[in-house]
Amino acid sequence: MASIQKNFSMYPMRFTIMGAEIKRRFSSKLPDNWENHLPRYTPSDSPVATRKLSENVLNKIADVLPELFGGSADLTGSNLTRWKTAEEFQANSSGLGTYSGRYVRYGVREHAMSAAMNGLAAYGGIIPFGGTFLNFISYGLGAVRLSALSSFRVIYIMTHDSIGLGEDGPTHQPIETAAGLRALPNLLFLRPADGNEVSGAYLTAIKNLERPSVIALSRQNVPHLEGSSVENTIRGGYILKDVDCAQIILTGTAWNTDCLSFLTAFPF
Repeated sequence: MASIQKNFSMYPMRFTIMGAEIKRRFSSKLPDNWENHLPRYTPSDSPVATRKLSENVLNKIADVLPELFGGSADLTGSNLTRWKTAEEFQANSSGLGTYSGRYVRYGVREHAMSAAMNGLAAYGGIIPFGGTFLNFISYGLGAVRLSALSSFRVIYIMTHDSIGLGEDGPTHQPIETAAGLRALPNLLFLRPADGNEVSGAYLTAIKNLERPSVIALSRQNVPHLEGSSVENTIRGGYILKDVDCAQIILTGTAWNTDCLSFLTAFPF
């Protein structure tokens, strides 16, 4: 260990720029103004699935956050987790990528993917993320719980969040999954309702150094809401639309963003 620390202390003297970058990453300091790259939307923008809005975020921030390292459990084309400039993490000799790549195709291995992300977070200097369908996070739940117990900044990008899927049947339809994740201590469960909230969810997840986050994303298109914003999202809850002399208050939680909303009316 003493030898490693000695070599590390000498490294910035020989390689100034790379040494400063390593120090930045291992001190968990994010690049200046990286959040300015997060996309923002208005109600006049066309409705888009939040999984696609998540891809938009990754395309904007991946190159300014070089510590972001992620992939998908055999569902890259559905999770939309691969950004445009991504290179595969593969042996140089494979011809498929290089060891400097930052995108991993984990295969049908949700538990192994989640466990690997825990290891990357524990090592430091890396912000790991991994994607699959929300329902399939159940296969990796032991590792997800370990993320929470260990206070690791791990980001789970979980798409196809709704019982309204229809296409693949009950095996792909998360019914109790969101409730179970919300009940897990020290886990942030984020289910953004539109583009600004997707950007806000990523901002929240990346800046939180002591909790893993699950970002649940829809397959179906959703409109961009009037009153939503990146800044409002990081508050955890906010007034979307205020009305003078209201007779009721509607409190909503994004239980299923594209087919159901849990609404409770409180009369004055």
